[in-house]
This record gives sequence, structure tokens and C-alpha cells, in this order.
Amino acid sequence: MDVNQPKQEHLLALKVMRLTKPTLFTNIPVTCEERDLPGDLFNNLMREDPSTVKGAEILMLGEMLTLPQNFGNIFLGETFSSYISVHNDSTQTVKDIQVKADLQTSSQRLNLSASSAVVSELKPDSCIDDVIHHEVKEIGTHILVCAVSYTTQTGEKMYFRKFFKFQVLKPLDVKTKFYNAESDLSSVTDEVFLEAQIQNITTSPMFMEKVSLEPSIMYNVSELNSVVKSGEGLSTFGSKTYLQPLDTRQYLYCLKPKPEFAEKAGVIKGVTVIGKLDIVWKTNLGERGRLQTSQLQRMAPGYGDVRLSLETIPDTVSLEEPFDITCKITNCSERTMDLILEMCNTSSIHWCGVSGRQLGKLHPSSSLFLTLSLLSSVQGLQSVSGLRLTDTFLKRTYEYDDIAQVCVVSSTIQVAS
Repeated sequence: MDVNQPKQEHLLALKVMRLTKPTLFTNIPVTCEERDLPGDLFNNLMREDPSTVKGAEILMLGEMLTLPQNFGNIFLGETFSSYISVHNDSTQTVKDIQVKADLQTSSQRLNLSASSAVVSELKPDSCIDDVIHHEVKEIGTHILVCAVSYTTQTGEKMYFRKFFKFQVLKPLDVKTKFYNAESDLSSVTDEVFLEAQIQNITTSPMFMEKVSLEPSIMYNVSELNSVVKSGEGLSTFGSKTYLQPLDTRQYLYCLKPKPEFAEKAGVIKGVTVIGKLDIVWKTNLGERGRLQTSQLQRMAPGYGDVRLSLETIPDTVSLEEPFDITCKITNCSERTMDLILEMCNTSSIHWCGVSGRQLGKLHPSSSLFLTLSLLSSVQGLQSVSGLRLTDTFLKRTYEYDDIAQVCVVSSTIQVAS
């Protein structure tokens, strides 16, 4: 880890130590049954061992703490802390001492020194101490560059550097999936569901303190990771939100466009920014880590120039009896359209009314509502299909099939309201 320049006869000595919290001492329990040759010997030795927990000697985890024996792993999102000490090993006083600590990453160089002030003098056996902190935001190779400059009693200016290289690892593997709501008849536009899969790829368990989605300006978000029981919201992951090594947990969020954006049909077309995930966790003795993903993007469903959606439709209808549905037609283009509505019967769905009627002019980003009647000649779960909208200017026809589904029952069965 330590790559130094060629040695020089310097009056000062530089020492750098990473500051990390200790770990709990672990031991390997050795026991046997009483009928075996050692009898109760091993158990008595474990009870007398000061590193074991009284009453739970066979557990590997003890009550004692162990100081770090090596540099350890540094993960993205954690805080890197280091202790820097410059000691005067000589018998003479040195002057104008300046200690500088920089962190070199693959993209930038950061100054971590708490103070850049020059110390006027440093007497023999005295030292200058500094503690630096940095929240690691990049993965890959990092180099801590510590530079010391000073002046001897004879006026000679001296300078030396030390380099400390370490790797920053990735703690979590985050994968996201988007799902479009099929038919949300109670809202203006379809909802979007985001599934975030978070895997612990470290070698120690994590306490997941917070996993939240910060939506973009276009969306409102609802978290679907808790259930209401006895008037209190309980996490779907239980009271202990620990994530063991290589374990994966799935978080679900529902996003809905804000009304001011939902009314503008063209705004949500194409690639849209959803928001970013904010993940906070703790490890071992409470070391805190935090990660924020980059802005998540999704490809919005393509509705073309004209979008047709259902606003109201009954869940259950009677066989061969008319029922009404309400359709919403939205102009998603940037020009005024003149539309013609055609209703085509299928093997099970029959439309009631005049087909081929003019709907009039529809301005950009505006909508109109239509109430249509139809009936089904076949029982069971039937798809509402057969609507056609024709743009008279471009002579282009838009076909809408499988718009929604309705349950058709015999007229002798009472239909629930």
C-alpha cells in the first residue's frame, strides 16, 4: 500500500493511520458430549475464557473488541477517515512546517487538509496531528498523497511526500425495473411502478436504515413497502431490516404524474426522468454509508398522435343487455385534428349506435369524453375491442383493441352493483 520516494535524511517523520471502528472478537467454540473422553473439560475451559459470553459460550461472537489489524475494505458511500502525524525525530527545532493531504481519484484531486496554515516551529519530540474525513463518492483506485515541507535551522528547505494507495469497492448492486399500469380508470394517466432490487455484495450484514425514491418534478411517489395493521404501518421486511451478504431485497414504488403534467399529454411521451434512489445503511458498529443513484429514466409508452383511454366501465354486466362505458380521447400531437369514430363488432362484443360519426375538431393537448353503449353475446371475461379513430387530414386510422375487460354473466344471475 505504501509507495514512497527514495529515502532522504529528514528530520521529520510522517505516520498515517486509517481510523476505523473495532470489530467484535470471534472465537471458534470447541465442545463435545459428556460421554466422550474429555467429558466436561472443553465446556469448562470455554466458561473460563474471558472472551466468551457468559451463558452463551458456544456462540462464536464474543463481548470483546478487536482493533483493526489491516487497512480493511472501503466501500462507496462510506466516510474515509485517517489520522496524520508529523513527528520531529531530531534534536533540533525545525521551522515553517506545512502538512498537506490530497486525495487523488480517477477524475479529480481533492484537498483534505483541515488547515493549510504554516506552523512556525516544531521542537524535538513534538508532533503535528491532523484528522481528515472524506465521503467516498467514486469506485476504483484512490491515492492519499501526504506532503510535508519545512525549514532546518541552517535555512535549508526540505520537502518529502508519501503515497498511500487503496481501492474503493462497490457495496450494493442495484437493479431497477419499470412496469406500466394496465388500466387505472380512476386517474388521468397511467401509473408507473418501479421495482428496485438491492443486493448486499459485501462480506458483512447491513442494517438498511432508509431506502427511498426522490421523484422528479413531474411525479408524485407512494412507497409500497409497508402494510397497515391495527392502524400502524409495518414494514413488509419485518422489524429487523438486516440484509445478509449476497441477499437481495425488492422495494416497490408507485409513481403518478402530477395533474399539471398529466393534462399535457405530450409531456410524458418519450424518455422521461423518474427520479433517484436514496439508500442509507449501517454496518458492524454503526458505520454509516449512503448512496444515491443517478437519475432513473424510462421510456414512456407510445400512444401515437391520439390516445384513447377508458374512464368508466362496469366490472360485471348481464348477457345480451346493453351497458355504457365512457371513453377519453386525447390529441397528443401538435396540430388540430378532425376525427371520425368507427365501431366494429367482434365475435362477442356488439356496439350500439351509429358508426362513422364525426367527432369534430380536437385541438393539441385537449381531450373529449364519449359515452358509448355496447353488449356482449358471450359469457365470461370479454375484451372490449373494435374502436377505430380516423384522422381525416392524414387519412390515418388508429385501431384500439383490448382496451379493457368486463365480466359477462347470465341475465338470471343478479349483477352486483
